[in-house]
Amino acid sequence: MQTAMGIAGTAGAIGVGAVFVGAGIAKLRSRRIFSGVVANYRLLPEALVPVVAATLPFAEVAVGVALICGVRLAAVPAGLLLLVFAAAMAINIGRGRSHIDCGCGRSELRQPLSRALVTRNLVLALLLVPALLPQPQFASAQWLIGLAAGTALYLITLLANTLAALAQGPLAMERNSR
Repeated sequence: MQTAMGIAGTAGAIGVGAVFVGAGIAKLRSRRIFSGVVANYRLLPEALVPVVAATLPFAEVAVGVALICGVRLAAVPAGLLLLVFAAAMAINIGRGRSHIDCGCGRSELRQPLSRALVTRNLVLALLLVPALLPQPQFASAQWLIGLAAGTALYLITLLANTLAALAQGPLAMERNSR
């Protein structure tokens, strides 16, 4: 049981860490428009929007790298960020503002808010719980299994996000309006 939880923790840390690194880098590439994405949520005082927009991508990259490198306590800020993101999305969906971009990182694949995105963030946060437990030794067979599972988790998350964004993109909307 301890071995399985260690593998699950490694997988969660590596998979979610890669999600954070990818999202942070994508936000840095789109930093000119990211402030508008943060403002669109209408949850922060106007004065805090530029501060959050400027620091959040760096925080995501730092937390993601720490998770990948096996810093167990990085699961705490990562999980909190995911819960805050889920809450921000849920609040806006509740307000009838699901049309805004989630700001999940890929500006070229504008992705409206959805319950699926809220659920995704909650699941990713839950996957970090075992990452707080002792992990297998680096490069051991259990660690390599966790690495493979974490890589698969990242790729599945990336694929699901891309497919969801494409399903709600202009090409899909054009085809559905015929």
